[in-house]
Amino acid sequence: MEKQLTGTLALAVFTATLGSLQMGYSLGVINAPQKVIERHYARSLGVYNEELARRGGGNTTEQEEASDPSVVMYWSLSVAIFSIGGMVSSFLVSFVSDFRGRIKGMLAINVLAITAGLLMSLAKMGTPHLMVIAGRAIMGLYCGLSSGLVPLYIGEISPVKYRGAMGALHQLAIVIGILLSQVIGLEFLLGNDDMWHVLLGLSGAPAILQSLLLLLCPESPPYLYIKLGKVEETCKSLKRLKGDYDTSKDIAEMQAQKEEAMKEAKMSILRLLRSSVYRQQLFVALMMHFSQQFSGINAIFYYSTSIFQTAGVGQPVYATIGVGVVNIIFTLVSVIMVDRTGRRTLTLIGLGGMCCCAVAMTVGLAFQDVYSWMSYLSMTAIFMFVSFFEIGPGPIPWFIVAELFSQGPRPAAIALAGCCNWTCNFIIGMFFPYLESLCGSYVFVIFAVLLFGFTVFIYLRVPETKGKTCEEIAAVFHRKRGAPPSKPQEEAEMVQLKSSTEA
Repeated sequence: MEKQLTGTLALAVFTATLGSLQMGYSLGVINAPQKVIERHYARSLGVYNEELARRGGGNTTEQEEASDPSVVMYWSLSVAIFSIGGMVSSFLVSFVSDFRGRIKGMLAINVLAITAGLLMSLAKMGTPHLMVIAGRAIMGLYCGLSSGLVPLYIGEISPVKYRGAMGALHQLAIVIGILLSQVIGLEFLLGNDDMWHVLLGLSGAPAILQSLLLLLCPESPPYLYIKLGKVEETCKSLKRLKGDYDTSKDIAEMQAQKEEAMKEAKMSILRLLRSSVYRQQLFVALMMHFSQQFSGINAIFYYSTSIFQTAGVGQPVYATIGVGVVNIIFTLVSVIMVDRTGRRTLTLIGLGGMCCCAVAMTVGLAFQDVYSWMSYLSMTAIFMFVSFFEIGPGPIPWFIVAELFSQGPRPAAIALAGCCNWTCNFIIGMFFPYLESLCGSYVFVIFAVLLFGFTVFIYLRVPETKGKTCEEIAAVFHRKRGAPPSKPQEEAEMVQLKSSTEA
């Protein structure tokens, strides 16, 4: 009898999501100690006036050093280089995952995380601006790879019944990492002049634990069977993950997938973009990631402290931590609900709710000088905005890509979606401050319009994938096209793709 949930499966999922935790920590850690790090950059660059600081002009010096063009440039690069690293390395997910397997792939990329952590932890002893930028770039490379490998491995080892819940654990670990970085980044803990380098260096700590635990985790059964053809090792892996049971049904399913994969070409990203067979699925996958990033959620995460200050909160840093706690609670709600309610329904509820909250936030920020109680409206809207995001638009795009594609195009689709996600993250991080200065309190009107558009798109174009096979999902897309391609047409394109790949 198949147990479905075992201790080994729990260990494997926990171990994989340590990479997601590390990604969340790296996303959030740079914000809290900004002023402290800028001061060290200024000292290193020779633009910090120690004498004026000793005479009690600390505030003036801080403003001068922060506005110095070289400090601003190096600080902006420290923040932006992380996303650039993620954009670049996300293209390599399919190569790393298939080269030696999912487990060895995760083990190999941990070298990047540990190297990045060491560079940043030693930054105070060397040239701070160069070492932090180098460390953030390498950590970005790690996170770009991890954001593809973790959902891929979890999706392949999860029982169909729990596939959505386990896929959502990737997002849960990310938001736990963000909250952890916010808490230990408080000034009285590590976000101060003496310990900031330790705070940044801890980014690489989960990689050490993950490297040890990965040695105990089984390799992905679909990788062993479909990619390597190792039947005996596949059976052992399945029994470790699901208990002592008759594996013939799972082997038969993987054999069918293998036969299907042999008909398909293993697609490159360029070939996938050109293929008409997968165009609908790819469009939906990319739009799901667009909706996640252009919803405005990163504007909330990056600038929540300043938004709370504008709203009149006395201790905005604690309000920001409160947002992190709400993040975790509603990601847990998503983990519980996603396999019951469905992916499409939760995404629609999330995007629709965020649209309403963006409007409420705009009204609250615009009229808080006229009506003092409006600040409470904008704060409530922020908390509700985050809640709706974590119900659906946050976790679901990460794992729905693997559900939309079969074995052949899946790695390329995950790489393309990951690159799209990281690129959008970079764009929001770079251009939101300019939008905010241009639009003022009406900046979230832009996100409200985008959210409304994404909600309509999801309603019209995205099918429910809960409990469906790749073939069933593909059939839904064919029906939505109105005039589905004939089988000979599809097979002709597949043969053409495969022959060009072999060539």
